[in-house]
Amino acid sequence: MRSTAFLLPYVILALTTTPSLCVSLDYRKWNWKRSLSLWTRADQRNVPPEGYYDPNKSGGSMLTKIPVTFPMGQGEPINAIITGSSDSRVLVDAEVNGGLRNYFVSFGFSGECLGQHSGSDQEANLGDGNGYLNETGVIRLDYGDPQLGTCKETIQGGNHFRYWVQNGPSANSGAIFMAVSYEMPIAQQHDIIPDGYNLARDWLVGNITNSLIPTRNLTNTTTYTGTTSSEGYTYETNIRYVSGLLANTSFGINHNLSVPVDGLNAVDGLVAVLDVRITQAPPTSSAVGWHTTSLLSFQYFTCYVLLLSFLWFLPLQVL
Repeated sequence: MRSTAFLLPYVILALTTTPSLCVSLDYRKWNWKRSLSLWTRADQRNVPPEGYYDPNKSGGSMLTKIPVTFPMGQGEPINAIITGSSDSRVLVDAEVNGGLRNYFVSFGFSGECLGQHSGSDQEANLGDGNGYLNETGVIRLDYGDPQLGTCKETIQGGNHFRYWVQNGPSANSGAIFMAVSYEMPIAQQHDIIPDGYNLARDWLVGNITNSLIPTRNLTNTTTYTGTTSSEGYTYETNIRYVSGLLANTSFGINHNLSVPVDGLNAVDGLVAVLDVRITQAPPTSSAVGWHTTSLLSFQYFTCYVLLLSFLWFLPLQVL
């Protein structure tokens, strides 16, 4: 039979160590960013005043690389950027918590039809030390239906964009670079409509601002502001058009025989730079809070029982 004097040290040990051990097991207190910093550089971003690094200055390009073009070696313009100085929640590639995918939905764009990728991949080198990488994703106009509307876009054609994140070791701004274009129906091999790069960029901006953007009259001093919302999150987007990142040219541009119109180049040399803020977020649900608290209490209770049981039976192994 175990004496009280013999068990006393173990009881004291249990009472003093169990709380800290159980707290350490609370996943909500783990420093996820520190743990994940080995795999991502999201917490090491260094955002310049512009909100992005110019890929052209460090071996990158504002044109994508496409596996097969006619003639070979042509690319599509990266003609919109979400700055790395935007709300950090928006820069997380997620549909929840006001993330990037929810922001896209707020102005009428969603992920691919039933989550299935169609079409060829394109690569981009953002001058961040990562070299050429395939697009992070393809986002399509959802025609008012975030669940199935992109299936219509895939078949019927419409506005869409590929995007990449500037997060490499030498230029980690966290900015989102977007190649926006308006494509024809699948029956026409998704060729780009006339002036389809400039128009697609401006129709996207028009969705955000709920206004008609005069493509032919834009300059590098043009600015807009728009408000959009989705899932209880309200986004304010300040947009400015920037020159100097893209050339005003048709040279090296995919579909450069059919896209230029009225003697103008396929690309007008302007990039829409978007700075996004979340101005309103949904309130935290009390039901969710109660559920989390209940689960957490059960977690602590289970932890206490297991540790106390272990320490209680430990003397039997010692004797």
